[in-house]
Amino acid sequence: MPHLIVEYSENLTQFDPSACLAAANVALVASGHFEEVDVKSRAHCISTFRIGEQPNGRAFVAARLFILSGRSLQIKQDLSLRILQTLQEQVPSGTGMATQISVEVVDIDRGCYAKVVVEG
Repeated sequence: MPHLIVEYSENLTQFDPSACLAAANVALVASGHFEEVDVKSRAHCISTFRIGEQPNGRAFVAARLFILSGRSLQIKQDLSLRILQTLQEQVPSGTGMATQISVEVVDIDRGCYAKVVVEG
């Protein structure tokens, strides 16, 4: 834990998802709430999307951070802001598009979460 899932619109052609995930992982470890080995992140390019009613000129990056329940609102807000700042730094400027960037922190019930590490 945590799991970070980043979705981004296909029209962000200069967006580098690998660099974004690397920077986000650094930010999450730097928060002091997670061990480096436990941070898992992935990105999905969304090819079919719509933002409002206009077909062009808009893009998005949306992140969901799944963490085990029990952390305070203050910690969740701090994590959200860390990821938001990281995403802002990674979204290219000068694209001519309005890019919406959002972050959601989602609690996973500790009693329902299971994990095992299989050594290779």
